Amino acid sequence: MDERHSEFAFVDRDRTFTCRVEASSRAPAEAWWWFQVSTESHQRHAPFRAEATDTRRDVQARVVAYYDNLLARRAEPARPRWERRPTPGAATAGT
Repeated sequence: MDERHSEFAFVDRDRTFTCRVEASSRAPAEAWWWFQVSTESHQRHAPFRAEATDTRRDVQARVVAYYDNLLARRAEPARPRWERRPTPGAATAGT
């Protein structure tokens, strides 16, 4: 995507997304898509690497899908700590 090095913005369901490609601070040869959304202040997300084949339409779809999934996960009730890890032998308990 030739235009990927420039910032672009789009609106989806009354949310303004601002996207840009930035080099990783740990691996400068790697570039990541970063975005901010108008419904959150001081939050940036870098959900996936930038590829030469990326198109603006593809990036928009991926960003919206990522963000909608993030909101769905945030809305889920917190699981109690003891449910997060299976207990030892739980897989063999039914045998």
